[in-house]
Amino acid sequence: MAGSQPNGTYTAAGRRPRHIIIVGGSLGGLFTGVALKQHGYDTTILERNPTNLLENQGAGIVAGGDTLAFFERYDRCKRPVAVTSQKRMYLDQSGEVVHEEVMKQTMTSWDLCYYMLRANYDHQQSGYCKVPGPQPGDGKIDYRYGCTVTGFQEEGDQIRVFYDKTDGGKESVVGDMLVGADGPSSSVRKILCPEVERKYAGYCVIRGTVPENEASEEARKAFVERFTFFHAPGIQNLTYTIPGIDGAMEPGKRLLNFVWYTNFPEGEEELEKVMTDKDGKRRRLTIPPGTMRPEAWEMVKQRGRDRLPPQMSEMVEKTKQPFVQCITDVITPTNDFYGGKVVLIGDALAGFRPHTVASTSQAAFDVLMLVEYLETGDHAEFVRRTMEYARLIQKRGMNIGDRSQFEKLPLREYVEDRNMMSIKREDLEFPEWTQVRV
Repeated sequence: MAGSQPNGTYTAAGRRPRHIIIVGGSLGGLFTGVALKQHGYDTTILERNPTNLLENQGAGIVAGGDTLAFFERYDRCKRPVAVTSQKRMYLDQSGEVVHEEVMKQTMTSWDLCYYMLRANYDHQQSGYCKVPGPQPGDGKIDYRYGCTVTGFQEEGDQIRVFYDKTDGGKESVVGDMLVGADGPSSSVRKILCPEVERKYAGYCVIRGTVPENEASEEARKAFVERFTFFHAPGIQNLTYTIPGIDGAMEPGKRLLNFVWYTNFPEGEEELEKVMTDKDGKRRRLTIPPGTMRPEAWEMVKQRGRDRLPPQMSEMVEKTKQPFVQCITDVITPTNDFYGGKVVLIGDALAGFRPHTVASTSQAAFDVLMLVEYLETGDHAEFVRRTMEYARLIQKRGMNIGDRSQFEKLPLREYVEDRNMMSIKREDLEFPEWTQVRV
């Protein structure tokens, strides 16, 4: 139903859209909805999850500059969103510090960001923050869950989006513009670019959290308000402090979040074991929290005992809700569809490997650029800036991920790779191969 793309440029200068349809109700879609609502646009979010709230993904997030800038500009809850990490440390396998440097970073959690955004968008109540009231000039909002997008087509100056309901019904909604913010397995991208594949990179990330007050003194010294790394052949682990239950920021009430990359080659028995859930279903890319088989988790914990520093192995042993994600690569060749009437943002545009610590910031940046496009009508600048950033960071993520997992390098090179990913977006240089000619 995507149809052919007409000639001409669809811009705010030519015809300012009033109603914008957003596919995806996780962070990228909510960034979009919150910002557009506050700029007076009417929005409809279509989320495929069958219930009103997404399940807590139990994940820590490095809150980069664009993420913090977004919340500074658009958050009306007015509560802290991130914990500060004071330094970076690198451990050897015995748990001794082999390198450290002062480097402040800010760490948040998926669930805190999600509930703050829901409070700002559709006034969802939670224990995370107070719900702000509506403000004059806000656009109308409509959050629809249980909606799986199946196609879209132009109808004059508008676009109609078709979706299936969880109850079996088929419905559609008409808007002036469509934003695909539905993640690295984006349905919108599959319709627009069916040839684009999401490919497995040969390793997984195992994630989990442990309450700060349940960690040993040795673990707290290594991880509390620290961004701590370990590298070994086929392994990278990083552990840091994030907000706790209901976004608690107080020492002792926070969580220690571990991110452990470990190789599972395609087709090998260990990959099949770890990606088969407790109901016997072989999951393609993700084992959600609470669904891992006990025998698979015991295999993972034994790998931790054998290969990780003791402080990091302790985190693996003590986590109660681990989950697994296959690391993948995907990028869309263009962000220019229907003359700007359909756009992709965040992971739907380019799925960054987590080594980049930039996926959430990418979504925030893309939305900031989207607002600028809608307010100025400069479609070409929106395409240029979002595509160049996506191309650069997606490629860098592949490079540093492969170096980390499949090469044996001196520690200084791992440190340099990590520090490269901490360069502020404003200070990045974009090589010719990233550049867009619109």
